[in-house]
Amino acid sequence: MIARLNLVLLAVLIACALALVTSQHKARKLYVELQQEQELEKRYEVEWGQLQLEQSTWAMHARIEKIAIQQLRMRAPSAARTQIVPSAQTGEPK
Repeated sequence: MIARLNLVLLAVLIACALALVTSQHKARKLYVELQQEQELEKRYEVEWGQLQLEQSTWAMHARIEKIAIQQLRMRAPSAARTQIVPSAQTGEPK
């Protein structure tokens, strides 16, 4: 009777030990994965900053005006050809 109880307790002890080792291994594996994802996030943040800087460079007024003049042969209209339209809310020009 006592020998059988000891065997059952030994089996439970081994099962608990295996469960502990398995859960620790899984926790370490998930921690490593978390670190990798955090590193990837940092790289994406740097790339996002670079893309925002590039976008602001491409959208600079002077650059757009230069392309409009050189490539599209556009010119600003003269003052005589400019007409100011009154605002619908106030009835006055802005």
